[in-house]
Amino acid sequence: MERQSTYTATATIDEHGILTGWSEGARQLLGYDSPAVVGRPATALLASGHTAVRRALAGRTRWNGTVPLRHRDGRLLELGVLAHRRSSPAGAADWLVVSAVTARAQPPRGEPLEEWTFLQSPFPLAIFDADLRLVRANRRLEHALALPEAAMRGLRLAHIVPGAASEEADRAMRLALDSGRPQEARGRLGPDLERPTVLTPLKDADGRVRAVCLSVPQPSPETTAGPRPPDGSGPAAGTLGDQARAAQELGEVTVPRLADVMTVDLLDSPRTVSGAAAPEQVVLRRAALRAVPHGDRPGHGTGVGQTVVCPAGSPPARCLAAGRPQLYDTTDPEIAEWAALDPGAGWLRAAGVRSLLAVPLLVPDGALGVALFGRRPERGPFGPQELRLAEEFTAKAATGVEQAHGSSGSRTTTMTLQRSLLPHTLPEQEALEIATRYLPAATRAGVGGDWFDVIPLSGARVALVVGDVVGHGIRASATMGRLRTAVRTLADVDLPADELLTHLDDLVLRLAADEGSADPGADTAGGIGTTCLYAVYDPVSRRCSAARAGHPPPAVVSPDGTVRFLDVPAGPPLGLGGLPFEAIETELPEGSLLALYTDGLLEARDHDIDVALDKMFAALGRPATSLESVCDRVLTELLSHRPDDDIALLVARTRALHADLVASWQLDDRPAVVALARRYATEQLSAWGLDEAAFTTELMVSELVTNAIRYGRPPIRLRLIHQGTKLISEVYDASGTTPHMRRARIFDEGGRGLLLVAQLAQRWGTRHDRVGKTVWAEQSLTAL
Repeated sequence: MERQSTYTATATIDEHGILTGWSEGARQLLGYDSPAVVGRPATALLASGHTAVRRALAGRTRWNGTVPLRHRDGRLLELGVLAHRRSSPAGAADWLVVSAVTARAQPPRGEPLEEWTFLQSPFPLAIFDADLRLVRANRRLEHALALPEAAMRGLRLAHIVPGAASEEADRAMRLALDSGRPQEARGRLGPDLERPTVLTPLKDADGRVRAVCLSVPQPSPETTAGPRPPDGSGPAAGTLGDQARAAQELGEVTVPRLADVMTVDLLDSPRTVSGAAAPEQVVLRRAALRAVPHGDRPGHGTGVGQTVVCPAGSPPARCLAAGRPQLYDTTDPEIAEWAALDPGAGWLRAAGVRSLLAVPLLVPDGALGVALFGRRPERGPFGPQELRLAEEFTAKAATGVEQAHGSSGSRTTTMTLQRSLLPHTLPEQEALEIATRYLPAATRAGVGGDWFDVIPLSGARVALVVGDVVGHGIRASATMGRLRTAVRTLADVDLPADELLTHLDDLVLRLAADEGSADPGADTAGGIGTTCLYAVYDPVSRRCSAARAGHPPPAVVSPDGTVRFLDVPAGPPLGLGGLPFEAIETELPEGSLLALYTDGLLEARDHDIDVALDKMFAALGRPATSLESVCDRVLTELLSHRPDDDIALLVARTRALHADLVASWQLDDRPAVVALARRYATEQLSAWGLDEAAFTTELMVSELVTNAIRYGRPPIRLRLIHQGTKLISEVYDASGTTPHMRRARIFDEGGRGLLLVAQLAQRWGTRHDRVGKTVWAEQSLTAL
């Protein structure tokens, strides 16, 4: 394949529309050097259509189209671009905008038969050149990625589908080019591309590798003919809680007993039967296609899962309008014209159907869709007995589809509740780099109560939480929401890990008592049996404390790649009462990896815990470019199918606040030391280049040290922490008495100190240690 003169122009734009990145390809395309555009509004490069572009991007995570751009020399360029909205673990978002610039607009096409084979393949296919840039994509891949070939042509896979999976596929493509041997990439490129990707080198007549073919082998969506039931019976149609499966069961019952070929096409929502003689066009979704093998494959045309548009005069539209079965002969000119031109009727031509029977799927609320049954000429047309059987089986299938739809609606409600209770974005903090995953269960029992959380604490520390509520459905999700709120409230009080679990255990007991009295038959009332792991990491001391209640221990990966479990003492599940929890504290080197998870991750591998642990340790121990790829790798290694239980996974890499960002002083227990404390603070802020914060910090330090001298006990320590955009002031004393803010009266000499601190600080509070307490105040440096 001929090499192309191609490069990629990329730019990044923040949420405020400011350009933050500019590639060499962008410079070649528009003529601007990076310093000339970075930091400026991206709209400055647009020749027109500013409002239209903003409107097109609003609420989207990806967009492709043509935009008018102005070259540095004044020329107008109409360029096709692909834009991806990206989110960081810290919650920040930006846009990655890419455009491929190629010397040839269209790649060469092959012979007609080769072209048909490529375009109509049932598998997603793409061809990448020796520079790993896409030159061809078939319709299946366009559908799976929801992008036309024109928007992808000339781009690398990492620019088409940003993420760890595409980076892995890129590496496999390069290996296929270099070695000349097929490779496999196990990462999933998208929700409709769930299977491993195969990369096949394409060689010319001399054996030289000129390109790579990417394919994603997938199970054929059409259900082929199965064995004939020995006594003419089969499973009752509609017994499984899935609409597609209920429709497929109708095919298992009726083919070949009743028909040679059949399809089930469903409406998105039930439609009232009008009985009108003049039907309207209807849009359906193909849920099943089954046939006895005969010559060509019966799935020619519209396949399962695809949209079927039925014209007003077509048999499906007539059947749904009338609300009763309709019998047709395909030699009828009107029916023959529909069968010849409509892609949704391609199976009629491929199977050689002569007699066609259309039966509506009726429920009390209306029609759910239509089942079409076909017979070949040698079998004869449908008779009254076949019509009665078709109605009977279709009625059972309609009941099954309706039940599955109701189950799906209930599951969607539970999923919505669960998602609303989980963190939507991770909070900003500097102690840990974090990536998370949440996978709901695939069972009919419903979504469970697994959750995770990341909670910034005082003193630059961060709490990590993973929990698992017993049961499934709305009750489990609601209990999870209560417990997550309780953990956040207790964490704000800065309780040690073991004490926090003790309070949480008491809460579960109270919830169980309340729900048990209201509903004595409730399963796992109030969340009894819930498990939880609570860990706190301090980037200053690099120490991590953790306690667990019936939960699997966290895994730790040292910077040298050694993987082990953190030896957290096993506590009882929550809700048993009266049993103690024990915490462990250990030092973690900077760059260590912490993995917290729920037990669904280990149980997903056919209940072989040893194999699952080996796989998890191996996935965590291998080097990775990002934590997102670590999460993807763990799930890829441990999941061979949709999990039977919810899975929550939280992976964190430790950072450290080094001595140059932390300053502490031991203070004497006498009033004169307050002025010295102010001087220490001012000098340290000057060394950090934070002179603008000096006045506010002096006031807060003065009040906190004065309180410690008046009402506390020695020793007294002052500590300042410079953490990114935050400045934290802390004063420790050995007294366990908690200071309280009160409103001073006009002639009171005291009582205004903590009120002043609360007014000046972004937030403040008290943290109790095993002995003594620390009063802290946090300022935002960005507001200065």
